Amino acid sequence: MAQSTVVTPQFTLAYDSFEPAAEGLREALTSTGNGYFCTRGAAEWEDAGDVHYPGTYAHGGYNRETTIMGGRPVLNEDLVNLPNWLVLKLRIEGEEPIAFANIELVSYRHELDIRNAMVSRTLRFRDRAGRETTLRSRRFVSMARMHQAGIEWTLTPENWSGRVELVTAIDGRVTNRGVARYRRLEGRHLDPVSPRTFGPEVIALKTMTRQSNIYIAEAARTRVFQNGEKVEVERDLYQTGDYIQQVLLFDVREGTDTRVEKMVAFYTSRDRAISEPLGSAGRSVQRYPSFDEAFQGHAMAWDELWRTCDLSLPGRERVQLLLRFHISHILQVCSRHTVDHDAGVPARGLNGEAYRGHVFWDELYIYPFLNFRLPEVTRALLMYRYRRLGEARAAAREAGYRGAMYPWQSGSDGKEETQVVHLNPLSGRWEPDLSHNQRHVSAAIFYNVWHYYQATGDVEFMEDHGAEMMLEIARFWSSIAHYNPERDRYEIHGVMGPDEFHEKYPGAADGGLRNNAYTNVLVAWIAETAQEALRLLSETRRAALRARLGLGDDEIARWQDMSRKMFVPFHGDGVISQFEGYEDLEELDWDAYRERYGNIQRLDRILRAEGDDPDRYKLAKQADAVLLFFLFPADELRRLFERLGYEYTPKMARKTIEYYDARTSHGSTLSFIAHAGVMADMDPEGSWDRYMTALTSDVEDVQGGTTKEGIHMGVMSGTLDLIQRAYLGSEIRDEVLYFDPKETERLDGLSLAMRFRGAPLEVALSRGELTVTAQPDGVNRPVRVGVGDEVHELCAGDTATYSLD
Repeated sequence: MAQSTVVTPQFTLAYDSFEPAAEGLREALTSTGNGYFCTRGAAEWEDAGDVHYPGTYAHGGYNRETTIMGGRPVLNEDLVNLPNWLVLKLRIEGEEPIAFANIELVSYRHELDIRNAMVSRTLRFRDRAGRETTLRSRRFVSMARMHQAGIEWTLTPENWSGRVELVTAIDGRVTNRGVARYRRLEGRHLDPVSPRTFGPEVIALKTMTRQSNIYIAEAARTRVFQNGEKVEVERDLYQTGDYIQQVLLFDVREGTDTRVEKMVAFYTSRDRAISEPLGSAGRSVQRYPSFDEAFQGHAMAWDELWRTCDLSLPGRERVQLLLRFHISHILQVCSRHTVDHDAGVPARGLNGEAYRGHVFWDELYIYPFLNFRLPEVTRALLMYRYRRLGEARAAAREAGYRGAMYPWQSGSDGKEETQVVHLNPLSGRWEPDLSHNQRHVSAAIFYNVWHYYQATGDVEFMEDHGAEMMLEIARFWSSIAHYNPERDRYEIHGVMGPDEFHEKYPGAADGGLRNNAYTNVLVAWIAETAQEALRLLSETRRAALRARLGLGDDEIARWQDMSRKMFVPFHGDGVISQFEGYEDLEELDWDAYRERYGNIQRLDRILRAEGDDPDRYKLAKQADAVLLFFLFPADELRRLFERLGYEYTPKMARKTIEYYDARTSHGSTLSFIAHAGVMADMDPEGSWDRYMTALTSDVEDVQGGTTKEGIHMGVMSGTLDLIQRAYLGSEIRDEVLYFDPKETERLDGLSLAMRFRGAPLEVALSRGELTVTAQPDGVNRPVRVGVGDEVHELCAGDTATYSLD
């Protein structure tokens, strides 16, 4: 962490000095949200610029714009930076507004209260006239009331008395400018509609996205308090089509606190149970209670979430703090409020513009934590994919396939949003983007649906939605695969694996690779599991679904054949080949590149800036073939390989993992998650080192500037999943929740809550024993848990204790 970062043992991340170069990162890390909308942790008094970026984003708030680049129209869809509701500016005795640039900081502290998702700043400053003032700011986005947010300022003149002006505003002039490499692309997404007032205290603003026609309305009620009483202040109003402000004028006295409350309501035309958003925002904010009362309700809502989602690890203060930091951020993007919306999970959350707010495959890392705590949220997020099944079917048809081919990057409606070009910031050149060939995103969606069902037993979801998605994805893979009679195997050509550094063969004109091992093994599993999903359905629902899809016995027979005959490439020494031909690529001089560049996580950009091509080399951006060992327990992977007719041994697994670990740059922090997970058994120290890198990757910004563009949802949730999956060894098999703990010394004292098949469980690891308790307030339906061959059936109130010696 930066030298000025202070981490406390409980729930506070803090910075004790203002550092302009670090402010973008800190704004992302101290964002506050509630699963509906989220706002970066920018100072309320600062405008957007090179140092500050006060962005607000909401689920589903997308808009498309076209940029003309070299005479060529380039269409991009972005998660829109919505009007800035934060604006509070202080003018003393008519002088210019206070800003970091025109004051001397005597003391400063910027905090995120992780437990309550509240950002605060306390600064004592000296202005150019020598006046010293203390300003304390607190801000939250309510977890209790979806549309509510609040700001509180406490202003204390330390050596002066006088008249001040407080500017409170809603600013709709914002653009998407948060990612430097996108700034040549069109960033204007909002058109003004109307400003409005609701009585003397409330200002409001309505804007509309320029292409998608989403209306956004924000309303703010600002009040001033002195000596515990509301003060009637003079108010001046100014408004234009896309901006509205009030200026509040009042007197302050030396040594006396003046408190300002700005309560805000946020609505869009996508919300339920409204006539139109501007009226709803205005009426709501008029009815809101005081800041303290609203915050109390917000804190109570967070208390309930912590009872459901906390991971307690006493004795490891830094690990504990960062685990809770990650939990807080996951819940700020994916909470029970999310269930009310047509929402996917943007890879970079709701607090930045990286990847343009698109939804990728990161769900694969995010859902396991939610499945065992807030399964209703996972269900709602999976519905995002189901609602776009028609678009996935259309994409498959247009490409000459059957079934459903989901896009690598998804936004508003499920079309492929992957750019045709992307900017290499090292070379400054725009380069072709072939990543749409990452068809494995459809396999990830299949995996997510099935593992949601495994954790919940939600047959209703499978009958209504899940099975249909799974069958259509299986149908896609069946149609993209072709049978090679010479090998008596099915093969898949023209795709990319998760690696991303390899888009095509060296010198090839067309994108895509042959027989990516990760993809092919997943497809064999899909071909088998799709049949199991079909058998879950009642006879009538199964027959109806098959009739609606036109799914005949011949297709199912082909799936059965594919589940036994997918081709998997191997090196001559038995290592699984990442793709066919990987073994023939050149070795890279890793030491030379590390010596020359230091950080080589983005080797692809480095090589292309040198005029070279990463497709030539044996390297990987992130876990690819290794990911198989992360997603499937060893016994399941052995069964899959043996079903395919390939030998699977622990030696082969170890050789493959070690081979790629030495050739992976970890250009995505997701890679540290996968490598930490697969090394938990074979190399505990190496596993923990990679785990700690993943755990600190956002707060330390290990990629050198990416986190300020948005947190990494996958790695944050992945660090939580690793605790339960890799280190506690949780696995669902035959409707039993098994545990196989590792790292028992490092994790001694660990306790966490899980929900399995509707039953709330408390899991604790202490002094060589694992204890699982079915909470007495849970459902009466029994669940089975086990360690090794020892399996217990637990009803509400029961406890099972397992010795790990």
